[in-house]
Amino acid sequence: MPETAALSLENITCTFASREGAGKSYTAVKDATLSIAPGEFVSVVGPTGCGKSTLLNVGAGLLVPSSGNVNVFGQPLQGVNQRAGYMFQGEALMPWRSALSNVTAGLEFAGMPANQANELGREWMKRVGLGGFENRYPHQMSGGMRKRTMLAQTLIRDPDIILMDEPFSALDIQTRQLMENEVLDLWMAKRKAVLFITHDLDEAIAMSDRVVVLSAGPATHPIGEFVIDIPRPRDVAEVRSNPRFVELHTAIWDVLREEVLKGYAQQKRV
Repeated sequence: MPETAALSLENITCTFASREGAGKSYTAVKDATLSIAPGEFVSVVGPTGCGKSTLLNVGAGLLVPSSGNVNVFGQPLQGVNQRAGYMFQGEALMPWRSALSNVTAGLEFAGMPANQANELGREWMKRVGLGGFENRYPHQMSGGMRKRTMLAQTLIRDPDIILMDEPFSALDIQTRQLMENEVLDLWMAKRKAVLFITHDLDEAIAMSDRVVVLSAGPATHPIGEFVIDIPRPRDVAEVRSNPRFVELHTAIWDVLREEVLKGYAQQKRV
């Protein structure tokens, strides 16, 4: 019997009212199907503006699709996906809260006693390399430290599904690689289902079990899927010199290149 998917998006279509005028609409995603098995790390790549984040928001329950079905461990999703943690692309820390208070916010909102939440929060700050920085405020931390805080904030509730929307795109390359390895280490420890959105093909291959390629928008949908059969554990910097990495990069880029060019041409026309 096949394993029940942790997250399943089936024939998802998302149509929005167009800014061009009354009665006009824009279909960002059309008939897109994507599933992530329990413990699987799946990355989605595609041209800028193709609808990657739209699919992630559907999986999070933040966006109701125009048509299609969303299932979480075999059950239809209703409302916000309570079994998922979402790490956003932009800054999602509350500037008036300390790092520790940001990390424990979700536990606080869920009704956990403050002393218990703080104890768990300190433990998670140590896990992401921020032990001793609990009382810093976001403006007192570097970009990398803020991302580590957001990572702890996402994982502290032990979600069964982790949704990540280009979380490291604003970081310098050295900090980015440190964060990528940090995520892989934490993921390897518990093997939760991960849906990771990125525009960086190297990052997708280095981190994932599977890479899904989306077409250029509008009406984006998966057009390619590649199993990343490089042994784990991996170091995201060292794995780039692996011959299989180079082969996979070439194969995926062959599919992705034309879509990136289509997306670029569409943006020039806007």
